[in-house]
Formats: sequence, structure tokens, C-alpha cells
Amino acid sequence: MLKDLNLSIAENEIICLMGSSGCSKSTFLSALNGFLEQKGGRCSGKILFKGENIKDKGEIWLRRKLAILFQDATLFPFSVERNLTYAMEFYEGSIKDKQKRVEELLKSVNLLDEINGLDMPASKLPGGEKQRLCIARMLTTKPEVLMLDEPCSSLDMKNVLIVDELLKSLSQRYTIIIITHNEEQAKRLGGRIVRIVDKKFAF
Repeated sequence: MLKDLNLSIAENEIICLMGSSGCSKSTFLSALNGFLEQKGGRCSGKILFKGENIKDKGEIWLRRKLAILFQDATLFPFSVERNLTYAMEFYEGSIKDKQKRVEELLKSVNLLDEINGLDMPASKLPGGEKQRLCIARMLTTKPEVLMLDEPCSSLDMKNVLIVDELLKSLSQRYTIIIITHNEEQAKRLGGRIVRIVDKKFAF
């Protein structure tokens, strides 16, 4: 349980959320986009997005504006392309310029030139590329905030550094909130470090 929280986040800011295991970092992310209450949790007070209370917004609006990548996120058992178009179709119905949009998304995570065609099974990708595809999938809904729960926990250092550079690049277009236990990663990302200590934020 978290209490007495007060945090303002600027547009295009990177927030590195840190704290000991079990201190409710993931719970905080779930509260931001409504998953917490959907799962039966309770959230009092206000969460404002551009001055508007998120409780006044619908679930679909929240999912589109505040995209989240959970720590245990997995790819769909489809092709690389289908992993991206699935979410597009869910939120938009018909898709114009489908292949162009898919290629743009893959370019945005530096993956287009590393895959063997859009019809390549996503399961065939190496671990680091799978994680970048997961990040590309977050972008399909055209969000404004990207929330990532330890996205590098299962990656080797080479791929951690690739993801770090990717997130720094994406922060030019998106606000990013990332949970990490890695102090060095937080320093590399160059964002603001916010710690959860005794159920409260410490700066």
C-alpha cells in the first residue's frame, strides 16, 4: 500500500522509479492507468493527466494515452507484423496504410533492418529484439506516456544498453516512467530518480 503520494511529471520527462522489492512500484504504475481498480484494488485521491482526472475518462482512453509494459509481458504467438496490427485493429477497427505504419513502428525501435521480413514469427526473435517489439507494440495506440516495469530485467548488458538508448530517443516524443533496480541504468537514462521508501516517495 502506498500513501500520501504527490508527484508532478513534466511532458517528455524520464522518471526512474526505484525502491526495494515489494515496495509497490508496480502497483503505482497500475494505478496510473486504471489497472489497479480494475483488478479490485482501491485508489483514493486524484490522478491528473494534463489537468483532467483520469477517473472521468473511459478505460479505452486510458489504455491509449498511458501505455504500460508489464515485467512479464509476452508477445502474441503471431508474426512480427500481426503483433503490431492486433492492437491497431482493436482500438481503430480498419487500418489505413497498414504496412507503412508497421514499418514506421519497427523503425522507431531500430528493429526493421534486424528482422527477416514482417511475416517472421515473433517467437524466433532473440530476447533483446523481442523486448523492442514489445515496446513497438506499446506505440501502436499512439500513447503519450510509456510506463515500463523493469523492461531489461532478463536482458544481457549489450541489449540493456540498446534499450537505454532507445528509451532516451523515445523521450523526445513520449513521457517515460520506468521501474528499475539498476542505479547505473537510471544514471544512463539521465532522468529524475524517484524512490519509494516507507510507502512514500523520496526524492
